[in-house]
Amino acid sequence: MKCSIVIRAFNEAEHLPKLFEGIRRQTIQDVEIILVDSGSTDSTVSIAQSFGARICHISSKEFTFGRSLNVGISATTREYVVIASAHVYPVYPDWLERLLEPFTNPQVGLTYGKQRGPETAKFSEKQIFYQWYPERSNFQQSTPFCNNANAAIRRSLWERHPYDESLTGLEDVAWAKWLLNQGYIVAYVSEAEIVHIHRETPRGVYNRYRREGMAFKRIFPEAHFSLYDFFRLSVENIFYDVWHALKQKVPYRDIPSIFWFRLMQFWGTYRGYRRPGMVTPQLRETFYYPRGMQRMDENYRNDVEPIAYSLESHQKSPPKN
Repeated sequence: MKCSIVIRAFNEAEHLPKLFEGIRRQTIQDVEIILVDSGSTDSTVSIAQSFGARICHISSKEFTFGRSLNVGISATTREYVVIASAHVYPVYPDWLERLLEPFTNPQVGLTYGKQRGPETAKFSEKQIFYQWYPERSNFQQSTPFCNNANAAIRRSLWERHPYDESLTGLEDVAWAKWLLNQGYIVAYVSEAEIVHIHRETPRGVYNRYRREGMAFKRIFPEAHFSLYDFFRLSVENIFYDVWHALKQKVPYRDIPSIFWFRLMQFWGTYRGYRRPGMVTPQLRETFYYPRGMQRMDENYRNDVEPIAYSLESHQKSPPKN
């Protein structure tokens, strides 16, 4: 199955080589790669070009998540468009194959795959990934939850309804909501797994969830998130994160990050909701509620060998041909 891959990037020289190596190792090789650069000052563009990517440029002043996607997708020539963050990399060589597999059903308009954090990820971030991206696939999801760090869409549907360029985030959820309203299907593919690298400060976590809270309020005007929700969800998530951390024998030095991460997550959400919006019970549970005490299923996928990445993929300079 042919596909295009659209990657949004800004100063991602550190991470791009590993993503491109992962793409080169895929069972699907007939791909075109479009990198949308929003003003990088490092070697992002030269690295992408060395791997054969076509470059689309937008200025940092005109950047929004929806705008960069619309520019990138408009440059593609394939019906199936894979969307990937510049700071992710696929775990398995059949990532693309599995992500595109649900499109054999003509009613599937969007697919998205599992995300996990690297070893260096904050513990609470890992907990969020386990909560949002379960081990079991769901090829007919009832909610518009998805994530464009690891997703694929039909270009013909995008032509009917481009991404909202005015949103501060969650342009993927807004598009999926439209898709479901048109009678199409959102499919979650657990086997299409990537590692998503975030290295955020407390301020960065606050800003991310604040802009997503603002966007959620736009997409779901009936939504609300009160000061009571901030206190309750912070306490619940901190409690369960600490419980899991102790059970997994996580080093004690990693425990403090649980407190600041969860406080910044929900404080940012609260501040973002201070604009015109009820989240559906399923979406609310997906976004905010703690995992509880259920056990994580490690090594769920053991039928395919993971990609063995080379040391070269960790370099910041373009790889040698």
